[in-house]
Amino acid sequence: MAPDELIVAVGTHGGEPESGFDPITGWGYNHEPLVQSTLFKRGSDAAVVNDLATDHTISEDGLIWTVTIRDGVKFHDGMPLTAGDVAFTFNKAAASAGRVDLTMLEKATAIDDNTVELILRNPQSTFINKLIGVGIVPEYAYTGSYGQNPIGSGPYIFKQWNKGQQVIFEANPDYYGPEPYFKKLTIVFMEGDTAFAAAKAGRVNIAEIPHTYANQVVNGKRIVSLETIEACGVTLPTEPNTGEKTEDGYPVGNNVTSDIAVRKALNIGIDRQSLVNGPLNGHGATEFTGVDKLPWGNKKAIFDDGNITEAKRILRDAGWIDTDGDGIVERDGVKAEFTLLYASSAQDRQVLAVAVSEQARELGIRIKVEGASWDKIQNMAISTPVVFKYGDIDPTDVYLRYHSESYDPSNWNNMIRYSNPVVDAYLQNAMTSPDEETAVEYWQLAAWDGETGYSEKGDAPWLWMASINYLYIMDEDMDIGTPVIQPHCGNIFGNILEWKRIDS
Repeated sequence: MAPDELIVAVGTHGGEPESGFDPITGWGYNHEPLVQSTLFKRGSDAAVVNDLATDHTISEDGLIWTVTIRDGVKFHDGMPLTAGDVAFTFNKAAASAGRVDLTMLEKATAIDDNTVELILRNPQSTFINKLIGVGIVPEYAYTGSYGQNPIGSGPYIFKQWNKGQQVIFEANPDYYGPEPYFKKLTIVFMEGDTAFAAAKAGRVNIAEIPHTYANQVVNGKRIVSLETIEACGVTLPTEPNTGEKTEDGYPVGNNVTSDIAVRKALNIGIDRQSLVNGPLNGHGATEFTGVDKLPWGNKKAIFDDGNITEAKRILRDAGWIDTDGDGIVERDGVKAEFTLLYASSAQDRQVLAVAVSEQARELGIRIKVEGASWDKIQNMAISTPVVFKYGDIDPTDVYLRYHSESYDPSNWNNMIRYSNPVVDAYLQNAMTSPDEETAVEYWQLAAWDGETGYSEKGDAPWLWMASINYLYIMDEDMDIGTPVIQPHCGNIFGNILEWKRIDS
């Protein structure tokens, strides 16, 4: 293999996209699309930087975003990229209801070859993130099969896709940005133990690996731990089980977690640092609100945890008492016990779930840990606690998780149907604020305003545990520069134009 060629096994880079490498259906959401350009990107410090765009303005009422794009940019087939392609991309993405929510977009129009105007239905403080999340496709070449053989204007040209095995990209010689050091990039689709074995055998240059390999020593390789904003937490359904069923006939609500005393006891009693030190081998950080590391995280919502005595007092004061001596508290004949589901393919979720269940037992709460398919989880989440992971630089993620009207199991939004009208109002104000600074105030108030909120100090509908670092084993001579902030599913290629061999 030539020094400027790279083979990587990166499972969290979205994995193999079922519908191909099409931004309209979600390719590139939250991570570098490689093939396509985006209007803006985020730098290593998370600041918004220009990519295809050179400038933008926002009307005073927040409804009209005008973006100027680079002149002379070409798609990989040599055809010019114009504002018409940008307008087409956003209109198509809005109409397709893909992974990037563009329901707020009324219409995108090309004013001239280098200027596009995007008109919104309502002001959106988070709209800049949509301009980061959608790769630009060519209007003249976009068909239903585009994702199988995509054309873009990004740093890499799509060359070959062997489904279920690998995808091959080659550097774009006409790219308007810095020239990529690596001229050929092959992504192989393998995960976990298989990826580590391939790296150890020298078959891949970089591989994402489970935390169980954190302390492994492999000749010619080094292990890199990247901090993330991927927060791992447990849903705690706040509705009781009254016999209500979903449209598909599944139960709604949980008679244990619907008691706020149980939810608060778990939040206060669980020792998060021990979860980081143990199951994650130190490769993570404690997490209390799901957005602790982000600008809209509310530090006033963070609390002291690992207090078993206080947790037991909360339960006792609420009437949860162990009357039969089996170590599990009960109230009105109901045992404080429930099942905790996790995706059976996710090792990190499993180890955290097991560790939480062991700690909960000290509080008098029995948690049965169960691995399940995503289909089962999707059906059962409205009644059964689930280990989920979230991490998005777009605060819309917070709105979708906690706003009562965002409940949508098909898109994994507000899976427990959490509802608080005060929180709803804060979230709505945050979304429609005229600027990000004002929006941040509302995002923070939604977590805790001194009286209520979605954090433990308020309704405590989640038990947040930890943010999880991503671990990679790579060639010793690899220099990956300063990685961008790592969201859910990772963005290891976010700064690939900085990558090189150290000996070069």
